[in-house]
Amino acid sequence: MAITAAQVKELRERTGLGMMECKTALLESSGDMEAAIDALRQKAGAKVEKKAGRIAAEGAIGIYLNPERRLAAMVEVNSETDFVAKGEDFTGFALLLALGAAKQDPADIDALARMPLHPGKPMTVTQARADLVAKIGENINVRRFVRYAANKTHIGSYLHGRKIGVLVEIQGGDAGLARDIAMHIAASRPAYVAKAEVPPQVINKEKEIFLAQAKESGKPENIIEKMVAGRIDKFLNEVTLLAQAFVKDPEITVEKLLKSAGAEVTRFCRYEVGEGIEKGKGG
Repeated sequence: MAITAAQVKELRERTGLGMMECKTALLESSGDMEAAIDALRQKAGAKVEKKAGRIAAEGAIGIYLNPERRLAAMVEVNSETDFVAKGEDFTGFALLLALGAAKQDPADIDALARMPLHPGKPMTVTQARADLVAKIGENINVRRFVRYAANKTHIGSYLHGRKIGVLVEIQGGDAGLARDIAMHIAASRPAYVAKAEVPPQVINKEKEIFLAQAKESGKPENIIEKMVAGRIDKFLNEVTLLAQAFVKDPEITVEKLLKSAGAEVTRFCRYEVGEGIEKGKGG
């Protein structure tokens, strides 16, 4: 039977695949649009498998924060190239995942992959990802997510471009303060809220490094001890949120800023696209 240009156009719009692929699928299905879509998805699955081995270290952060600032989620979705990560299809997928993670509360990344992309509809995140891989032509990986649900606290968020995202949970203060703290975390990269949270093994490892460096100076033991103590104190100030100088006013610490507002940071999470992924020689 003859396949019309309108049919091919409709199938391309619904699948995002090439003209010849769509025309062939329609011919093989005798013009049955739904059968053609199923066939293309099966073929797309094979394409997904071929692309799965490629390193995906670019991407985008998606954040959802509800109007009451009590429920939020943040996801990292990776692609092979920054060009793809800029596209509306890709960033839209990341935002839908963040919304879904917030509303559906998956237990882990595997549960997130199995959940419906749109509540009440059959397509899962895994299926949607496979369709996006087929449409875009790159490996895409949903790497990680975090979800915050607050009760007596509230949540702030900040997205720096597409590549750095922050959620912070605060008790007291207002939305402006929460956003300022989230922005500070994005810029200053703290690893812990307070010094008491830094694990002893982390401190001991730094001590070993600083001690070895100090001994090379040839100074007496009592001077070396003071040098190491000073370096450890500086290290703790650098990695803990409360001890850092506030980015918008370096004359005060974040701790002082929070105290002036009668506020306290409960927890935070900072994602940066691709951190910890080995890009390899071609990355």
